[in-house]
Amino acid sequence: MFARPLATTIDDLGKMTLSPLLMRIPIQKTLTDWAIARARLDLEELSAKYAWLGDADSDDMVRPTLKQLENFAATVRVPVGYLFLPDPPQEQVPIPDFRTMSSGKGLGPSPDLLDTIYMAQNRQDWYRSYMVFNELDPPNFAGSVSAEQDVEEVAGRISETLQFSLQDRSAARSWTEALSRLVEQTDETGVLVMINGVVGNNTHRKLDPEEFRGFALFDQVAPLIFVNGADTKSAQMFTIVHELAHIWAGKSALTDSTPEDIPSDTLEQWCDKVAAEVLVPLSDFRKKVRPSEAIEDALARLAREYKVSTLVILRRFFDLGEFKKEQFWRLYEEELDRLKKIVTSSSGGDFYNTQNFRVSRRFARALLESTFSGRTLYGDALRLMSVSNVKTLQETARRLEVV
Repeated sequence: MFARPLATTIDDLGKMTLSPLLMRIPIQKTLTDWAIARARLDLEELSAKYAWLGDADSDDMVRPTLKQLENFAATVRVPVGYLFLPDPPQEQVPIPDFRTMSSGKGLGPSPDLLDTIYMAQNRQDWYRSYMVFNELDPPNFAGSVSAEQDVEEVAGRISETLQFSLQDRSAARSWTEALSRLVEQTDETGVLVMINGVVGNNTHRKLDPEEFRGFALFDQVAPLIFVNGADTKSAQMFTIVHELAHIWAGKSALTDSTPEDIPSDTLEQWCDKVAAEVLVPLSDFRKKVRPSEAIEDALARLAREYKVSTLVILRRFFDLGEFKKEQFWRLYEEELDRLKKIVTSSSGGDFYNTQNFRVSRRFARALLESTFSGRTLYGDALRLMSVSNVKTLQETARRLEVV
């Protein structure tokens, strides 16, 4: 793909006496602008770091040295070869894309999103082989329903499989505890659940909830869901169950679904309804609505009880017919503004506990058992766990009681 422009550049360089690292290479500015936008970085900030970005000539070409170009490519996380193309490549995510938010469209997928999906696919491929090699029984629900089936019926099946009742959720002391229980119960069913707010373990590459909230990788043997851990805990609850609906329906998907969504796609509409019904069943919700209660008090009380976002509760009020559409949107925007003003912080917690959420406890146990028994190479285990040394693998295995 890159042979002609690269060869031309190399031929030109070969005629010069300067060191290749000091010679100037003509690059189209449209390519550098595309790479910056793709990485969701600020052009002015990068121009201060790479002065040559602002030195375009009359042909709209910039001329960095090879070393400068390599450094720039590493910063924007794009293969150097892409910058020699005649036009920016049209990248697409490797799974069906059901996102509706504007930040997820137009610019194309960010390198953080792409790397996250590719890593999840690699882990899924490994785990599928592990399941087949060990002749383990796969979950019996993946792809067992269709989006034409009754929402309440499917929600009931999911709830029964998860074995995480409304009473259990209500008894949880916090959203974090409820989320942990939901992850554990989902992992127990045979679905790999990965929750991470960064790429791998790189804290400098934070995932953006405005780009995506989660995705489902359907597989009858090794179904996997990934949740953007940079989102709020209550929002993660909704995303997990939404992605589970995709697994039950046998459909991979990249999503940014939120409770107020009314997606144009019928599958997304169905998954939203299933998720809402699993988390806040209307039959139960009706019994707990107090007609004389102020809406602010009702949102706080019911969100605590169901361990979901107040936005989910608002949507269920709307589903009950308590609000007209205009009133619902006004209340939704007001509540969304209130939530955005709430600043939360986290110390990060224990690395090994966090790691089990990032890669799935089920996946980590299987991978480490295979590694320490000699069936998987240490290099492969390090890559799949996104860690850099064997001691980390050993400590993770010890905590998981693998060794």
